[in-house]
Amino acid sequence: MKAELKDRLLLPPPGARVLCAVSGGADSMCLLSLLHAMGTYTVAAAHFEHGIRGEESRRDCAFVADYCAAHGIPCYTEHADVPRYAAQNGLGLEEAARELRYAFFERVAEREGYDLIATAHNADDNAETMLLNLARGASGAGLGGIPPRRGRIIRPLLGLTRAEIEQLLSESGTPHVEDSSNGDETIRRNRIRHAVMPVLRELNPAFSAAAARTAAQLRRDEAYLSAQAEDFLKAHFDGKSLACAELLSLHEAVSSRAVHALLGPGAEEKHVEAVLALCKSTERHALFVPGRRVLCERGRLYFDPDDGAEIPETELLPGGCVVLREAGLEIRCTLGEREEIHNSFKTYRLKYESISGKLTLSSPRPGERYRPAHRGCTKTLKSLFAEREMTGREKRLTPVFRDEAGIVLVPPFGTAERCLPDEHGGELVIMVRKL
Repeated sequence: MKAELKDRLLLPPPGARVLCAVSGGADSMCLLSLLHAMGTYTVAAAHFEHGIRGEESRRDCAFVADYCAAHGIPCYTEHADVPRYAAQNGLGLEEAARELRYAFFERVAEREGYDLIATAHNADDNAETMLLNLARGASGAGLGGIPPRRGRIIRPLLGLTRAEIEQLLSESGTPHVEDSSNGDETIRRNRIRHAVMPVLRELNPAFSAAAARTAAQLRRDEAYLSAQAEDFLKAHFDGKSLACAELLSLHEAVSSRAVHALLGPGAEEKHVEAVLALCKSTERHALFVPGRRVLCERGRLYFDPDDGAEIPETELLPGGCVVLREAGLEIRCTLGEREEIHNSFKTYRLKYESISGKLTLSSPRPGERYRPAHRGCTKTLKSLFAEREMTGREKRLTPVFRDEAGIVLVPPFGTAERCLPDEHGGELVIMVRKL
């Protein structure tokens, strides 16, 4: 092999245990024979038979197995009915085949202890992928093409063109089989390969190399911008929401990536743009994106808010404990003259003799009002919530404690004036602790 070609190989570290994905075609046979001939790796082959091309695909499987047996290379094979799997899961044939194929490679690598999975993607594959993604209107990540490495998957031949790979096969005398579906121009990649790539090579004979340079630059930029978005979310996203103003203060290249990360991999550009537009709203608005509900309220974006959540009517007995899963709270109630207060709790005291009948709690009710201690006036819960600029969800998940005469306590606004214990002590009090 020429030194110039060898320098463009993206080889694994010496001593690595490498599982090669081998279809039997030119690219994968070149990869397998190259890594095996180097003698610095523990190499095995994995062949996945898709059940799509009938006798031809069974021939390919037998070819790979026979070649490996003749050269002392471990070979793992699996057969599957991809058309059936695609129909059952609503997938296209290509997507279903890829999903099952890579799942097989991962299982074998995990079971047999291989460090890396090598696939035979080359520079022309990379250029074709970039063009396909461009035609679909992909983002910068999609236009970055095929990455040299993703997890344990490596692509040693990504720096070589298909013509260079065929030259290496010819020089080494390594056999391979031809996949008849490669000529099927109803397959989008084949149309790019046979109709578009020749025109681009007329314009630039080194088109694949040029595309590879562009892809590398785009991947570099994407990595930096995505890291900026990740850092922003670590600092500003509390697990449920973030401030609209902080998100909008970012360059859109970063804010769009932050939103995309929160929405998940199924989000499209139109969904990201809709969320950013929602941020600019001064009123309460919500929108639905695939698998998510996003709410904008009082200058914050909430992701997946449970707007219907409420605290059910619950009786609270002295000595008892109530866990409010909806509000993420645990409330304990004790009866006595004094109790040591732990700093991690917020404790409220109610004069025992002032409680009329049962003590219950639930979410607020429409039109409720009470007279908080030390306020000197009766206030509606609505006005108290407005003072603190509480969101709708925060209002619904605020526990309101009542006896048969009305409200006795609303954290965080405090005890009702009629239930306030004497500050000098000496009387029984109910202590309510909010953990």
